[in-house]
Amino acid sequence: MSTDLALPSIAILGAGSMGGAILHGLVTSGLAGAGLTATNRSAAKAAELADLAGVTSVALEEHPDANTAAAASADIVLIGVKPAMVPDLLREIAAVLRPGTLVVSLAAGVTISTFEGILGAEIPVLRSMPNTPALVGRAVTGLAASASTSEADLALVQRLFQTVGTVITVDESQIDALSTISGSGPAYVYFLIEEFAKAAVDKGFTEEQARLMTEQTLIGAAALLEASGEEPAELRRRVTSPKGTTERAIGVLEKARLEGIFTEATDAALARAKELAAGA
Repeated sequence: MSTDLALPSIAILGAGSMGGAILHGLVTSGLAGAGLTATNRSAAKAAELADLAGVTSVALEEHPDANTAAAASADIVLIGVKPAMVPDLLREIAAVLRPGTLVVSLAAGVTISTFEGILGAEIPVLRSMPNTPALVGRAVTGLAASASTSEADLALVQRLFQTVGTVITVDESQIDALSTISGSGPAYVYFLIEEFAKAAVDKGFTEEQARLMTEQTLIGAAALLEASGEEPAELRRRVTSPKGTTERAIGVLEKARLEGIFTEATDAALARAKELAAGA
């Protein structure tokens, strides 16, 4: 492993589904040689992570001061608890953070200003929005940085999230909009697969056959898109022979205003994100 790529010591406070996914990505990458600590409320959850190489997994029910101890010794602190729990956790660790410690939020809807209001504006804060394919190393993570975050700080946190996929750096004002595309996006894909499979069952295929056809068709199409570097419209054109079966099917989808439906759906998700940010 190149020392240029190695990450400093990291603490993940609240290593639940997303924090746990990032933890696994870091372990797999081998970049966290300087130390990796994860905290969870229950001993059972902490035990699930205890066998990961190089990870110190601690349960709050056994060590109530685990969050402060982990934060005090880490160079990067990831906040992975539920959004409503973030302010209390920040107040708990604020006094022990060393100067220059990077604090990274995994909590949806919690603003950088909320972090700065408790930790102080001199602590570099980054707000992240990973999505669930982090579990298999194929996440898209949106990343927004506070004014006190240096270019070097940003590059360091980008490298951390690159262990679980792709990173897109945006202004914080774009984080909620990003969440409606990459954050919610996997659910849109799964919904499409569900409905596509139902259509296959209606045509006489078994549920197992329908699932195999639809899932592998989507996975294969995505793999071809990635490998070819072609535009989606061009790949679609190559499948759509003039006056053929696919052209007729595409015509039905166009009449259904599919492009407008995706805009409407993501607009609805964005409106809800703003409601949640306002406490509604």
